[in-house]
Amino acid sequence: MSASTATRSPNTDATVFVRPDRSTMGFFGRLSLAWRSSLQIKVVFSVLTMTIVSLAVLSALMSTTIRDGIFNQRVDAVMSESARAFSGTQSLLNSSTAANSTQVQQLLKDTIAALQAGASGQRDVFLWRMRTAAPVQVTVNDVSSNPELGGLVSAQLREAVAAAPQQAHWQSVGIPTEGGVHPGVVVGSSVEVPVAGTFELYLMYSMETEQYTLTFLQRVLAVSLGSLTIVLALITWLVTRQVVHPIITVSAAAGRIADGHLDERLPVRGYDEVAALESSFNAMAASLQDQIERLGHLSALQRRFVSDVSHELRTPLTTIRMAADVLYDARNDLVEPGQRSVELLKDQIDRFELLLTDLLEISRFDAGAARLDIDSRDLTAMTAGIIEGMVPLAEAKGVDITYRSPIDRVVADVDAIRFERIVRNLLANAIEHAEGKPVHVDLAATVDAVAVRVRDHGIGLNSSELAHVFDRFWRADPARARTTGGTGLGLSISMEDALLHGGRLEADGSPGHGATFILTLPRHAGVGAIDHGPLSTDEDRDPLLQVMFRHVSTYPKAAEGKGPRT
Repeated sequence: MSASTATRSPNTDATVFVRPDRSTMGFFGRLSLAWRSSLQIKVVFSVLTMTIVSLAVLSALMSTTIRDGIFNQRVDAVMSESARAFSGTQSLLNSSTAANSTQVQQLLKDTIAALQAGASGQRDVFLWRMRTAAPVQVTVNDVSSNPELGGLVSAQLREAVAAAPQQAHWQSVGIPTEGGVHPGVVVGSSVEVPVAGTFELYLMYSMETEQYTLTFLQRVLAVSLGSLTIVLALITWLVTRQVVHPIITVSAAAGRIADGHLDERLPVRGYDEVAALESSFNAMAASLQDQIERLGHLSALQRRFVSDVSHELRTPLTTIRMAADVLYDARNDLVEPGQRSVELLKDQIDRFELLLTDLLEISRFDAGAARLDIDSRDLTAMTAGIIEGMVPLAEAKGVDITYRSPIDRVVADVDAIRFERIVRNLLANAIEHAEGKPVHVDLAATVDAVAVRVRDHGIGLNSSELAHVFDRFWRADPARARTTGGTGLGLSISMEDALLHGGRLEADGSPGHGATFILTLPRHAGVGAIDHGPLSTDEDRDPLLQVMFRHVSTYPKAAEGKGPRT
């Protein structure tokens, strides 16, 4: 099994949970088992998952908001400062007396120096002649504070400045530095240079400081949220442990009670809900212990009563049996009503004697007094003899019995009386419920085990009936007329006999398709439990079917012969 499974006991309605072996699992199998078997892990994982998702969304939202706030604030400041710079530059140029190219070139250099000196932070300046400007009297070169960064001014920005020269236009850029690329903003407008005409003026502002501030805030936010997640995980773990630990304790105590330790109790600490649970559990355990002890005492009294009554009835039954035998032997001297009464009396005494025998056997099982008389026996011949003994009943029911067995003898250590009783009970039960259809009896053996399978094709059993088929005094249909037995103890005694041998008795079937019973016994006495038997409840799945069954006999006897049909 790869996970915890729930199995139902064949003779009870109790559900038993079986935990799989971790050593046979891989990593994901153990992880899946831990998830399904620990409420604490489920709660902590669920809380952490929801917390991490919520904090991730909150972190992204806060980071975006802070970034946009810092950026917009810096852009507003840059635009305000640039507007003052453009206005001041135009005023400076208008007041200049430069008249030739040399003077104008020097004027442009002075203007760039003045713009860099008047900045609130790091700022690069680019003063380029507008490409769409009209011809002028003098020609001067473009100037810039850092020509390497001139390529960051995009053509779109230059086109926007040319289209609306009196307005300020800006764009975001990435400024390369030794430490990487930092964000920046370029603001452009136009100015009129004396004698030289219209020039484009671009101011490039670095936002490295703002980027550092944003990175610092994001790190602080990540550390804070990570710390909050760890703290929340610890809090969740502690809180769930306070709730789950009592559940684990109660579960363990309930398991010990189920194992028979009825005096198991929980220590009660405090006055909270957990203490109320522990107190209620102790009260329930005490009530169960009292009821179980009273039921056990009552059951012991009942078993003793059945045993005593069974023994006490043996003496008068023997006397009645002797008188009935005398009457039965002289029945031909009686008139017809008397003959029938004597016959009915004998039949009912036989059934009464069988019931007493079964009750005495059950009482011996309950008292632990049943013992085996082990001897090496040829089960092939024994089974054939049992079948021959059931031929009259099979003939009366119109049932054919097919017996399949190996050609070689199958020798095993068994209690002959108990083995015959088991097979006889199974065969009588099959004939009784076969509804005239054939009954198959199979005998097979391995080195360690032997098995007898009895299968009919009659009314069958449903799942609820299979759960109680070995219960004492249980019948699938109490109202059904029966011609054999009728005590309701045959299959229960057969199960006890099988367990006494160290074997098992299994049943399977379905309504309308008959029932199958398999008796599996160890081939040698004292070898312990049997892991696998030679036969299964589904005969089509027996891999050694053709090898095991070499000899086939059919009962009752053929009409034209004296022996079984072979």
